Amino acid sequence: MKLVTYSHHGRTSIGKVVDGTVVDLPGADPSLPSTMLELLRAGPEAMARARAAEGGSLHAVPLSQIRLLAPLPNPSKYLAIGMNYRKHVAEAAKVGVHTPPTQVWFNKQVSCVNGPDGEVHMPRVSEQLDYEVELGVVIGKRCRHVKVEDARSVIAGYTVCNDVSVRDWQLRTQTMTLGKSFDTCGPTGPWIVTDDEVPDPHALSLRLFVNGELRQDDLTANMIHNIYAQIAHLSTAFTLEPGDLIATGTPAGVGVAMDPPSFLKLGDVMRCEIDGIGVIENRVVPEPS
Repeated sequence: MKLVTYSHHGRTSIGKVVDGTVVDLPGADPSLPSTMLELLRAGPEAMARARAAEGGSLHAVPLSQIRLLAPLPNPSKYLAIGMNYRKHVAEAAKVGVHTPPTQVWFNKQVSCVNGPDGEVHMPRVSEQLDYEVELGVVIGKRCRHVKVEDARSVIAGYTVCNDVSVRDWQLRTQTMTLGKSFDTCGPTGPWIVTDDEVPDPHALSLRLFVNGELRQDDLTANMIHNIYAQIAHLSTAFTLEPGDLIATGTPAGVGVAMDPPSFLKLGDVMRCEIDGIGVIENRVVPEPS
């Protein structure tokens, strides 16, 4: 399934994409919840009812007539791994960022989450706005101490993430959280593709364009720590919950590492593509008063 959160005629709901339409899930099956987080928390039985739900003429709307929102607007946690593609590690070293041999994690505050076509604000306090295309993993099962070989069983699905970063604020502290968490700096979407529809999450191409210029282009196979190792590592420290969002790392080509650095400017459009998952596109605008 492709699960969406959407707005139509002032109403926000969740649905699934079927043949160019969105089937409203709580409309088609009133036993289903009306938010993505509640659906994920409701477990496998609710997900099975979502798969079986039929919209008919009453509860299906053409995809062209709705606005897609962040599929998971309020993740329980938003966790992101740094320096997880080999070429990105090499380019980061050129600007003085060196990576320890262990996994490096930081939080993106959930208030940064933005939709697949939402405007990204240029901060009033910085001109060092940058982009990072990443495969997002949505957790679907409460779990702790997950073994690498069992990790796929706790994944609900996948989405496209753009880990927009305010570089000068990011580099002020080792945690990186402030520079990663500015409002609007977490575009996601356009939907959650459930795990059963992705044969191998480590065989996906991901790309990012700025104003049509290709900046990032790599394969998820080139992660240093693969998705299952990431889940095992995180769940050793704390419980992962349904609705947690994990950004699995970005490849080389970020603006800060270019010579000279090429940060985003007002009006720039970022387009993130992951084959088999989807496309999101976000424009940089002034931060409102």
